[in-house]
Amino acid sequence: MSTYPDQWEYETLRVPRGATKKESTDPKAELNELGAEGWELTGSIDYTGGGGTKFLLFKRPSDGAD
Repeated sequence: MSTYPDQWEYETLRVPRGATKKESTDPKAELNELGAEGWELTGSIDYTGGGGTKFLLFKRPSDGAD
């Protein structure tokens, strides 16, 4: 018997940028909020050609209501 859910739902968080748009700012508050809602960080999407992370990817088990 599998302990994994049959369906997942996904969320993304755009990494916040500072005033110059070149440095990222600490997303700790947003990460804690998503974690409290049951979201688990699973990966990231980087900018094409470097320059850091554009999106953080999250998943959680789906309740099937959607």
